[in-house]
Amino acid sequence: MAQLKQPQQRLCTSALVLAILLSGCAHRPANSAPVNILDVAVAWKQTAAEYEALYYQAYNLARMQLQGALDRRQPGEPTLAVILDMDDTILDTRDYWAQLLKADQDFFDDQRWDAWIPQNRVQAAPGALDFLQFCAANQVEVFYVTSRNQGDATYQYALDHLIENGFPNADTDHLTVLTDSSNKQIRQAEIASSHNVVLLMGDNLNDFSRAYYVDGVAARKALMQLDRDLFGSRYILLPNPTDGHWVRAIFGDSEPLPSNDNRHQWHDAATGNQP
Repeated sequence: MAQLKQPQQRLCTSALVLAILLSGCAHRPANSAPVNILDVAVAWKQTAAEYEALYYQAYNLARMQLQGALDRRQPGEPTLAVILDMDDTILDTRDYWAQLLKADQDFFDDQRWDAWIPQNRVQAAPGALDFLQFCAANQVEVFYVTSRNQGDATYQYALDHLIENGFPNADTDHLTVLTDSSNKQIRQAEIASSHNVVLLMGDNLNDFSRAYYVDGVAARKALMQLDRDLFGSRYILLPNPTDGHWVRAIFGDSEPLPSNDNRHQWHDAATGNQP
């Protein structure tokens, strides 16, 4: 039979156990499940049939709307056109997010993104190529307006992504790359001055109107309500749970720093405690 410990011994033992427990809280064991705030969103992108189905749904709807415009087209009218964002709209960027998580990063990392873009690992998003080929077959011009900045080769990278994925109108007349702004409205207005723009497509409300570039979640939702009749008709929205100006509405920055304060702010937003 083991001897009973004296009070002083019990106190030391309790202190040791507490220290071990606190140490375990501060340093997760190597074999425990990792915790990353991006895991669920990226897992959904990677595995959910629903994610890809939403792309097919969006492009099917776009085709229906475009077919209606083709049926109504009259001789002598301006050429029909559609304007599209690139990343997460016509291009599938899931490989980037997988690489980010493999590097144990839990926030968008601009340097990793800039290094990933030249690798030409992007592929056509589900449904995108079929829809754009339908546009080309019906003499509808396709314009690509994107925001990227990977230095001097930025434009060529974007153009290569269009060409390598077989997209129509992959040329300098139809590709606009904004390197110092996310305001697409100026270029959209230029295109609309010479074409009948039937559709705008993007994964971000700011792809449709600069008006959405506002502070605060509530303000952005209020603006969306004003445009609700345009969604599914003129505006076609693609799903993106990982990045975009919805992030800016929470943090005031589309690419917040990977800090503990910001991790807590993610939690606050998820539990309805956002500003």
